[in-house]
Amino acid sequence: MRAYLTRMPQTPAFLDPGRPPVPDIVMPRGVVPFYLPRRPVRGRLVRLGVLADALLTRHDNHPAVTRLAGQALALSAALSTALKFRGSFSLQTKGDGPVSMLLADCTDAGALRGYARANTDRLATLLERSPSPAAGELLGGGYLAFTVDQGPDQNRHQGIVSIEGDNLAAMALHYFETSEQIRCAVHIACEQTAAGWRAGALVLEKIAGAGGIDPTLDADAQEESWRTATILAATLTDSELLDDHLSPERLLYRLFHTEGVAVDRARPLSYGCRCSRARLSGILESFSRDDLDHMAVDGNIVMKCEFCNVDFRFEREEVRGATASPQQH
Repeated sequence: MRAYLTRMPQTPAFLDPGRPPVPDIVMPRGVVPFYLPRRPVRGRLVRLGVLADALLTRHDNHPAVTRLAGQALALSAALSTALKFRGSFSLQTKGDGPVSMLLADCTDAGALRGYARANTDRLATLLERSPSPAAGELLGGGYLAFTVDQGPDQNRHQGIVSIEGDNLAAMALHYFETSEQIRCAVHIACEQTAAGWRAGALVLEKIAGAGGIDPTLDADAQEESWRTATILAATLTDSELLDDHLSPERLLYRLFHTEGVAVDRARPLSYGCRCSRARLSGILESFSRDDLDHMAVDGNIVMKCEFCNVDFRFEREEVRGATASPQQH
C-alpha cells in the first residue's frame, strides 16, 4: 500500500482511457444523519443497497470473509460522515488470523472501496472448527486503525488500538472508549439476500456539552435519555437494516418515534475505487530500471488493484523507470 502514498499524476480516473470499466453506482441517500431533538443523541443510518453487492462481488471470497468486508464498508461510511475533512477516512485491521488484513475507506464525497486479504488454507482450517466464525476468530490478535488522510500536504491523523471483541462493532466501541472517550452505540450488518449482498450500519453518539440539548435536562436526565436511545436502537434487527423496501425515515421513526427523531440532509455513497492506468504508470516510473526488469514476466509488468481486483498490464519497453543517481552506484 505504500506505493499508493507516492505523489502520482493527477489525471482523473474518468479521463483515463486505459482504466478498465467499473460499476457506475451512486446511492444518493446512502447515509442519513439524524438526531433526537433536545436530547444528547445524534447518529447516522447507512444503507449501501446495491452498492454493497457491486463492491463485494469483485472478489471471490468465502461468505464469512465477504460478510466481514461488507461490515467494514458500512462502518467506514458511517464514521467518515461524522467528520469534517477533505480527503479520505480509512478503517484498517491487521491481525494474525486467517484474514490478515481488512481495509475500507471512504472519501469526503462518499466514494467507498475496500477489500479483505485472507489465507485460504488457514480459513479452511477455521471453518472446519467453526462454520460461522465471528470477526474476532477471522482477524485474530492485532490492531485496528482509523486514519484521516487529507493529502500529501497535510499530516495524517491516526488512532490505533488492539483488536478487542468478537465482532467489528465491539472492536469499534473499544476504540472509541479507549482512544476518543466518546460514548457510542454501533449496529452493523451484512448478509447475502435474494437481491444480492447488502450492508448497513446504525451509529449513535452521545453529544458532549449543552448544544442543542433541552436546558431543563440535568446530567441524570441526559444520561437517562442516552440510555433510552440505546435501548431503542438495540431493538433494530439485521433484516430491518438491510431491507431495500424500508425507507430510512420509516425505519428511524419505527425505532425512535417515542423520543422524537429528526433527519438531516442525506449524503451519497458511490463506487469509489480510484485506480487508473495513469496513476499506476506514475508509480512504476519511480522504480529503477533494474527493478523494473525484475518485475517483468515475458516482457510485461502486471499490477493488480486490490480494491477492484483488476490487473493492469504494461509492456516493459513502455516504462522508462527512474535513472539511478551516481551515489547509488
